[in-house]
Amino acid sequence: MKSSTIKMLGLSTLLMLSVVFMSNAQKKASPAKTAVGTINGAKITVNYSSPAVKGRTIFGDLVPLGKVWRAGANEATLIETSKDIQVEGKKLPAGKYSFFIIPGENSSTFIFNKQTGQWGTKYDESKDALRVSVSSSQTNSLTENLTYSVLEDGLEVKWEYGSAKASIK
Repeated sequence: MKSSTIKMLGLSTLLMLSVVFMSNAQKKASPAKTAVGTINGAKITVNYSSPAVKGRTIFGDLVPLGKVWRAGANEATLIETSKDIQVEGKKLPAGKYSFFIIPGENSSTFIFNKQTGQWGTKYDESKDALRVSVSSSQTNSLTENLTYSVLEDGLEVKWEYGSAKASIK
C-alpha cells in the first residue's frame, strides 16, 4: 500500500513537471518585449507585445491605414518617461502612457494616452495627453517582429516593411 502511494506521488510529480516544461517550451505568438534608453537625461521605457508578420500583409490589411491601432498585441503598449520630454517639439510630462498609432503611408500619428492598464483595443481619445505627426515610410528589409527602439534622438517603431520615428529631446 505504501509503495503504490509513493509511486502515484512520483508519477503525479513527473506529470506536473512535464506540463510545466511543455507550457514554457512553447514560443508565445506575441512575446512581451521592453525597449529602454535615455534621451537628454530622461529614461524612456517601452513595454509592448511583439507580434510577428507570419507571411501576412500588415499595413493596409491587418492594420488599417488611417485608424487608431494599438501599436502592439495584447495589453496596450506602455511608454514611461522619468522626466518631461519634447516629442516632435511638443511637451510630454514625465509619467506613464498607453501608446497608439494612426498609421499612414507618408505620415503617421503617435498618440500618448493617459489611460493605462487597459486591454490594447480599449482607447479613449478624450484621455490623450499628446498627439504628434511623424514621418513614416516603407523600408527595403522585412522586420518580422514588431520592434520599438529608443535611440539617441527619438523613438522608432518598425514592423513588416513599415517604419516611423518621432524625434525626442
